[in-house]
Amino acid sequence: MSSRTTLTFLGAAGTVTGSRYLLEHGGRRVLVDCGLFQGLKQLRLRNWDRFPVDPQSVDAVVLTHAHIDHSGYLPALARQGFRGPVHATEASVELAGLLLPDSGHLQEEEAEFANRHGFSKHKPALPLYTEDDARRMLRQFRRTEFHAAFEPIPGLRMQFVPAGHILGAASVHVQWDGGSVLFSGDLGRDEDILMKPPETPPAADTVLIESTYGEREHQEEDPATTLADVVSRTAARGGVVVIPAFAVGRAQALMHLVAQLKEQRRMPDVPVFLNSPMAADVTEIYVRYRAQHRLGSAQCRAMCEAARIVNTVAESQRLNELKVPAVIIAASGMATGGRVVHHLKAFAPDRRNTILLAGYQAAGTRGALLAGGAREVKIHGEYVKVRAEVVSLGSLSAHADRNELLRWIGRLPSAPRQVFVTHGEPAAADSLRLAIEDTHGFACSVPEQRQEVEL
Repeated sequence: MSSRTTLTFLGAAGTVTGSRYLLEHGGRRVLVDCGLFQGLKQLRLRNWDRFPVDPQSVDAVVLTHAHIDHSGYLPALARQGFRGPVHATEASVELAGLLLPDSGHLQEEEAEFANRHGFSKHKPALPLYTEDDARRMLRQFRRTEFHAAFEPIPGLRMQFVPAGHILGAASVHVQWDGGSVLFSGDLGRDEDILMKPPETPPAADTVLIESTYGEREHQEEDPATTLADVVSRTAARGGVVVIPAFAVGRAQALMHLVAQLKEQRRMPDVPVFLNSPMAADVTEIYVRYRAQHRLGSAQCRAMCEAARIVNTVAESQRLNELKVPAVIIAASGMATGGRVVHHLKAFAPDRRNTILLAGYQAAGTRGALLAGGAREVKIHGEYVKVRAEVVSLGSLSAHADRNELLRWIGRLPSAPRQVFVTHGEPAAADSLRLAIEDTHGFACSVPEQRQEVEL
C-alpha cells in the first residue's frame, strides 16, 4: 500500500469551472468537488470525456458547496460506477437535492428541444445524465455539520469550515499523519448582502485558493441604487428588465433588494416575476437556515414575498408577450440555459428593454458575450440581435474579490509551505499568484489541468 499522499488537479485549473481535485492517500481515493465544466465549448466538451480515473475506484466525494460547477458531474460519475458516499454540509445536501435533478431535467429538455428543431450536430442529441440519474445519486449524500470531524477514508481527517459565498458553502480542511491541506472552495465577501463572511482559515501545509476575481476588485457601488436606477429608466421607456440569476444565492439577494426598494418606495411599482420554481424552493431553505446568513425573520418573509413565482412553462411563455414594464428574474445566471434564454430571445432585440447581469460571467457563456458588448448572441441555433441596454452589476457578486482573497489567506495562523491558485481564468489566477507572493511571501503557483503533486 502506498504511503504517499498526492493531489491531482482534474478541473478548475486554468479555468473557473469544473472544480475536481483528486486526493490519494494510503492507496485510497477521495474527490474534493465533482463539478461540470461550463463556458467555452472546448471546456464543455470535457464533461463528455472519459473520467481520468475509474469512477468505481473513487472511495468518497467531499463537496465544498452545491453550485453546479462544483457538484454537477456527480450524477455522471455515479452513472459510470461511483458508489461511495458524498459528504457535504446539511444545507449543501438540501440545495443539491434541488440543483442536481434540475440539472438533469434541463439537459433532457435541451436535448429534446435540439432534436425537435434539428439544430444539434448529434443525431440524436443526448443528455449527459437524466433527472432520474440525479435523483438516484442523491441517496449517496451524507450530512455533516460545520467543524465536525469525519474520515471519508482511513487516515484522512476532514472538517468543513464556513466559507460564506452561499448557504452551506465550506472550505475543506484535511489532515493526516505527516501533512495537511486546505481547499478554500468558493469564498464569500466580507460584507455580503446575504451571507456572513468566511471564517478564519485553519493552518495547513498546502493551501488551494480560488481566484475567480483574482485580478480585480468589486466596484464601490450600492447595488440597491443601481437596481433602482435600472428599473426606473427601463420602466420610463416602457421596457422590461431581464435578470439572469443563479437560483441559489443570486436570486435571493435580488429579491431581498427588491423587497427593500419596494418598502422604501425607491423603485417604480412594476410587477416582479421570479421565473424559477427552484429559486422559490431555495428561498425556503434560506428561511430554514437563518443562523447561517444575515437576514432576520421579517427580512426573510419580505424576500419570499418580493416577487410573483412563475411555476408552469405556459406561464413562463406568457411573460415573453409582456407589453408593460416589469422585472423578470430567471435562471441560469450566465444565460447558458434554462428559462432566461427564452426571455433573452424575446426581449434582447428591443431598445426599450434592459438585460441586467448580476455577477460573474465565465468566458464563453452568453452572459460573458453580453457583458462584452456583443450585438448579437446565438440562441437555439439562430442569431438574436441585442439592442436592449446591457448593465453589469458586479457589486452583487457572491465571490471574494482580489483584496478579500488576500485578506483571507493572510489570516492563516502560520505560513503554508505551498499555495496553489485555482478556479480562475489564467490572467486572474496568475495575477493573484503574484499578489500573494508580493504581499505575504508564500511560495505560490498556478497548477495545470491533470497536474499531480505530492503533499
